[in-house]
Amino acid sequence: MPRSVNAVASRARRKRVLKAAKGFYGKRKNVYTVAKNVLEKGLQYKYVGRKLKKREYRTLWIARINAAVRPEGLTYSEFIHKLNQKGITLDRKILADLAMNEPESFKALVASVK
Repeated sequence: MPRSVNAVASRARRKRVLKAAKGFYGKRKNVYTVAKNVLEKGLQYKYVGRKLKKREYRTLWIARINAAVRPEGLTYSEFIHKLNQKGITLDRKILADLAMNEPESFKALVASVK
C-alpha cells in the first residue's frame, strides 16, 4: 500500500503559520519550526493581554475617580460607598468619564452623595 502524506493539508498549515509570522525578525519569519513556536507564544501573550487590559483600565478609572473626589473632601472608597448607599448604579468607566470630560456634573453628583 502506498504511503499517504497529505501534502496539501500540511503545506497549507505551514503556509498559514508563515503568513501569520510575517514581519518577525530573522529565522522567526521563514523557518517553520521557529515561526510556529514564536507564534504560539505570541498568541498566549495575546490571550493574557486581553485579560490584563481589563484590569489596567479598571485601575485607571479608579485613579481618575479618586483624583476627582479628593478636592471635594472625599476618598475614593468613601465616595463609592456613599454611591451604593444612595442606590446610584453608575459604573467606574462612566464615573471616570464624567470626572474627566464633565467636571461640573461630576461635582454635582459628588454633592448629591455627600
